[in-house]
Amino acid sequence: MTTTTFPESAPAPADDARVIALIGFAHGVSHFFHLLLPPLFPWLMAEFGLSFVEIGATMTVFFVVSAIGQAMAGFGVDRFGALRILLAGISCFVLAGLGLAMATSSSALYAVAALAGLGNTVFHPADFTVLNRHVSPPRLGHAFSVHGLSGNLGWAAAPLFLTGLATLVGWRVAAASTIFVAIPAMLLLWHNRALLDTGHHAHAAKQSGHGTFDFMRVGAVWLCFAFFFLITAAFGAIQNFATPILQNLYQLPLGLAATALSTYLLAGAGGILVGGFVAQKQANDRIIAVVLGLAALLALLLAANVVPGWAVLPLMAGIGFFSGIAGPSRDLLVRRAATARFGQAAYGRIYGFVYSGLDAGLAAAPLVFGGYMDRGEYAAVLIGIAVLQAAAILTALRVGRAA
Repeated sequence: MTTTTFPESAPAPADDARVIALIGFAHGVSHFFHLLLPPLFPWLMAEFGLSFVEIGATMTVFFVVSAIGQAMAGFGVDRFGALRILLAGISCFVLAGLGLAMATSSSALYAVAALAGLGNTVFHPADFTVLNRHVSPPRLGHAFSVHGLSGNLGWAAAPLFLTGLATLVGWRVAAASTIFVAIPAMLLLWHNRALLDTGHHAHAAKQSGHGTFDFMRVGAVWLCFAFFFLITAAFGAIQNFATPILQNLYQLPLGLAATALSTYLLAGAGGILVGGFVAQKQANDRIIAVVLGLAALLALLLAANVVPGWAVLPLMAGIGFFSGIAGPSRDLLVRRAATARFGQAAYGRIYGFVYSGLDAGLAAAPLVFGGYMDRGEYAAVLIGIAVLQAAAILTALRVGRAA
């Protein structure tokens, strides 16, 4: 059986910039709605009499739905085109915001979390399908860099938006106001539908000669899934537990420990920007190996508890920066794995399946490392983060060879 490939377009730089900006904005909106519920936890716990476990379970629901749905959404992208699927996902966000504003029970919160998780499923398969098909190859590294950075900005914006409004006018008004984030994204995407359309590629995919699930028999695809699971489990461990770890290992005050986590996240955003340029070198698997190796070494150094307290912030910045550099190379590596066998015929399916590993890693991290935290084995969590990054390196190198 021969592989059908579709010609890469070479749009003008101005068209590239528009596509990158539009998809970046949509991705920022998706990350904003990742945090639809957590900034409002204090208000929701008081309103519905929930414990931390009960309110935290809403995010478990979110990520489980997102992980399962993301793998399935890729088929919809290949069948119906990315734009329709993106609009459907953002519509779920609108309904989730309105549903939260009208919630009258804790069960309604779980339904809102599931609806927001369903909306989140579409973005990686749809976004990367559009970027791969409508951005010229020399600018793809920058496109993936902007895509990752916009997600970080969405995360940063949600707590400010929601807690600010909840403090001023109440949590229900804050929840309802999120539609003014989602609806402009829908209108922008629809207004630029001709630029973002992938329908003709979806039709071509049917003629490629590959079965719907043939991509599941490609080892590189499973390796990519494993890579995403490993690297995101490491990120989830840092995101969830860095503050108490640093408080206990280094006796940092709460404010400084939280600042260290913010430093990690900001340095990660800077690393993503640099990674867009580095990724153009094409040796994406080796780039990932180098920068994740450096991040793992810094995590081990932090775990050893041999550095003074003032060195914690630079070490956290280094871990975030090197991890961020890996992001665009990671996305290009998946592209290589996707096109090696299928051309553009299965972008949506492959990206959807592979990136469901992100949600699986985020869902697993608290379960895997929570026990260590309860036992006071704080250094073990940092060692575990380094081990996960080392395993991700080996997986990335294998993906590079397989692709």
